[in-house]
Amino acid sequence: MSLADVKYLPETPAHDLEIEAINDEAFGPGRFVLGAYKIREGGPHERALSFVAVDGDIVVASVRMTRIAAGAGRALMLGPLAVRPAFKNLGIGRRLVAIALEAAAKAGMPAVMLVGDEPYYGPLGFKRIPRGQISMPRPVDLDRLLSHEIVPGAVSRLVGEVCHADQARVAAHVAAMA
Repeated sequence: MSLADVKYLPETPAHDLEIEAINDEAFGPGRFVLGAYKIREGGPHERALSFVAVDGDIVVASVRMTRIAAGAGRALMLGPLAVRPAFKNLGIGRRLVAIALEAAAKAGMPAVMLVGDEPYYGPLGFKRIPRGQISMPRPVDLDRLLSHEIVPGAVSRLVGEVCHADQARVAAHVAAMA
């Protein structure tokens, strides 16, 4: 395998089973109790802003983006990002993140947040979100809440508990009807 053989493509439904296998391999069944997964359960991810890396016909890595809301702010949540063990430490994950961030900017999204390690994501343009500004629906290490701001000031609008953007829309509709 050569890195020249790896192609980066928009995610399609045909990739779903392989992506699930990669995420299971990378994170195991415990991933379903995490705060980020709780948010993802609230609605679909943005397939047009999600990408895979393939070697031949095999998906070797994946990154997904999900629309989120917190207070008046709207953004995307990056993740999960997963790479098959045989393809780790080759820059594939970093390339997928760069592709996803570029797509988010082209789509007019104001910011991208994630739960992850600052030493990995910091060089990719992510900074720690100030402690207490946002919370997750399940416990999370607040030092792992990171953001990449596309539109200046967008991250400061993310305040309170993060939820899937579809859930925020439903809550706003219910409040308007009351």
